[in-house]
Amino acid sequence: MTSVRTREPEARALGAAQLWIGTSWKMNKGLAESRRYARELADYVSANAIPGVQPFIIPSFTALAATRDELGDDSPVLLGVQNAHWEDHGAWTGEVSVAQAKDAGAQLVEIGHSERREHFGETLETTRLKVAAALAHGLVPLLCIGESAETKRAGDSSRFILEQAAGALDGLTDEQLRRVLIAYEPIWAIGEHGRPATVEELRKPFADLGREYGGSTLGLLYGGSVNTDNAEELLGIDHVTGLFIGRAAWQLPGYVRILELAAAHPKASA
Repeated sequence: MTSVRTREPEARALGAAQLWIGTSWKMNKGLAESRRYARELADYVSANAIPGVQPFIIPSFTALAATRDELGDDSPVLLGVQNAHWEDHGAWTGEVSVAQAKDAGAQLVEIGHSERREHFGETLETTRLKVAAALAHGLVPLLCIGESAETKRAGDSSRFILEQAAGALDGLTDEQLRRVLIAYEPIWAIGEHGRPATVEELRKPFADLGREYGGSTLGLLYGGSVNTDNAEELLGIDHVTGLFIGRAAWQLPGYVRILELAAAHPKASA
């Protein structure tokens, strides 16, 4: 077993990447499947250049260390966790702290996914606390925001997602904000039964996000029914600087294909 990573993600000049391409496995993959995926991904990135692209994967907690070991200590692929508690330690049964996640190899923390908000009571306050904890430990916070179909129908999408972002990022300095990723994932477009968003539906939310956070964060990602057919078009939207992919990247060929599309995109060399 390799030693735990000690380098912090900011030491790798992450701002040099023009496009961020990542996937969360959610509650899927056991140890054997996780190891195989990570090992084959490590082989791919060692043999193929993906200029201008920062890849990242977010396995289950149970597979974090195994995935880390297969990627190797010097992998260009960032490793994340799907959630973490804001306290470093204490009587929080069933929780894992940011400090523990980092100790196990995480370099990125997903925060505020709509499933966490809906089913586990994630609030603006807890997302703010988690963002602050991730930054304090040198990890990249990946803040997820997104509105329901009802909010979209009411024409209130931009106000809603900007309030979610502002609530989580309140009080950050400019330097701290530059270490944050934001992923816009409209609830109506994600999951097995989500409806893929059209480019036209995404233009205004990203225009508003770009006005508030474009150039001041690590990146503005889009997630929601992303696949190999629409990835290139989605990357072409103004202010989109990456993709956060679900099931289309759960098998390595799908993820690799989207990495290749991103590397060939004009934004990767902008």
